[in-house]
Amino acid sequence: MAVLKQIGILAHPQRPQTGPAAARIQQSLQASGLSVWLETHWEEATVRESVRESQMVIAIGGDGAMLWASRACAPFAVPMLGVNMGHLGFLTALNWPDGWENGLRTVLDGNYWIEERMMIQAQLIRGDETLATGDALNDVVISRGVEARTVQLETYIDQGWATTYNADALIIATATGSTAYALASGGPILPPELRNILLVPVAPHLSMDRPLVLSEGVTVEIYIPPDCRTETVLTMDGVLVATMQPGDRVRICASQHISRFVRLGERNYFYRSLLDRLEPRISARSAPRRDEF
Repeated sequence: MAVLKQIGILAHPQRPQTGPAAARIQQSLQASGLSVWLETHWEEATVRESVRESQMVIAIGGDGAMLWASRACAPFAVPMLGVNMGHLGFLTALNWPDGWENGLRTVLDGNYWIEERMMIQAQLIRGDETLATGDALNDVVISRGVEARTVQLETYIDQGWATTYNADALIIATATGSTAYALASGGPILPPELRNILLVPVAPHLSMDRPLVLSEGVTVEIYIPPDCRTETVLTMDGVLVATMQPGDRVRICASQHISRFVRLGERNYFYRSLLDRLEPRISARSAPRRDEF
């Protein structure tokens, strides 16, 4: 593991309560002799220059903060430590205000491991021009706008026509995103270490209604038919990228960048953490002996 000399802190700009928490964490780190920078207004260009020289970034807020931080940190292979001040905190490792001090000390002592998660890259193409390119940790979503009618989405896999969805939206997700919007839309749960691309239609009407799990190396293209009259929008990790036009297409493939998460618990944490959120916790009986499995 890299020697920690400089650590960055990103406090969620839309959650004022993260500012004081970030200041306390900064003071704690500086007391340990580390160089620390703190950002409460996330200007991407400024943050990326700071991230480049860091060995770790602490993102404070919730899963939204982690998604944003991943796009800033992944190009420089900088791991992220999440501190949850939100509601779900599925991607975070520490909670505020309980336990963060002991957790931070554990990290500074080097008792952590790095979890790597695949990202996907999307390109918005109009004619011969690429209008936008970006990475997503959770998902890329092509959906209808404010009009309450479906949109047609011609879908190609490795340049071969697969199907045409007639739906409210199509979610193109990673394994990480399989537990987000894709899960709410009936998609399968994929373990985070898998490097697959998941296609999940939202409210499909008289069209393919089953999720598809694709291999890492595929390229997916979504084409908006020329006669489409429904407003269609493109979002990445919940952030609006553009309003699309008939004839536009979106090309999605595995990104060359990987998100790295600082983890403190057991390596099989994912299943217990997920089930605790999906169902009320029922006390387990005493742990079985190994010979009982």
